Amino acid sequence: MNFSIPLATLEVVMLAGVRMAAFLVIAPPFAHGAVPGRVKAMLAVGLGLAAAPGAKAAADAAGVRVGDAVASGTATFLADLLLQVVVGGALGFLVALVFAAVQSAGNLIDLFGGFQLAQAFDPMSMTNGAQFSRLYTMTAIVLLFASDAYQVVIAGLVRSFDALPIGMPLDLAAMAQAVTTGITDLFVAALQVAGPLIVVLFLADAGLGLLTRVAPALNAFALGFPLKILLTITLCVVAYLALPQIVAALTDDAMGAVMEVGR
Repeated sequence: MNFSIPLATLEVVMLAGVRMAAFLVIAPPFAHGAVPGRVKAMLAVGLGLAAAPGAKAAADAAGVRVGDAVASGTATFLADLLLQVVVGGALGFLVALVFAAVQSAGNLIDLFGGFQLAQAFDPMSMTNGAQFSRLYTMTAIVLLFASDAYQVVIAGLVRSFDALPIGMPLDLAAMAQAVTTGITDLFVAALQVAGPLIVVLFLADAGLGLLTRVAPALNAFALGFPLKILLTITLCVVAYLALPQIVAALTDDAMGAVMEVGR
């Protein structure tokens, strides 16, 4: 029994799979070290097979010819593969930039709560962070899987073939605008998550400073560390309970950023 696979179809599958693989390596939750590389590779191949017909139709509708790079030469095919790596990596970076707000909020809580001295390198996420930074990052990853938000991320990646068909170069101006907006939104979102607790900790420091000025013999700053730890752990529960809604909103923002690049 002989099977014949059209070379053009195989090329489209490979190009779509390469974009998927580059995206999965960078974008959360798949970029976490707990997800094996083999799983990422198999998922990229499966998604490439599933998205290939739609990607071919979107490219034809946009007037972009795909499936002729192999016939045109090895250099042309490798250039198309490199282009899909760049596109997938750029889209994954936008998604990672949006979800970095959760980790940044944890870093702010660690900084103002006095936990920053206990930071260590996390080989799973390849970042430095203390207790709340790791807690918020792990919680966001768990919520992405538990709430099926990862399916929204994958669906947005598949829809990227409609917004940015195979063979069409990445709009660098739109990408730069998306990165600038993403960095701004990152700081805003991090302050929105950790802002109330930061204000309380700042007022605690100010109150201890005033108490020291009024009664220097009390040595109020000796009580500062345990007091700030107590306030951080007590009030962080409120911000922690809001993480499901925050992750859902960040998922929508991430998909919006991915779609805007292709416009």
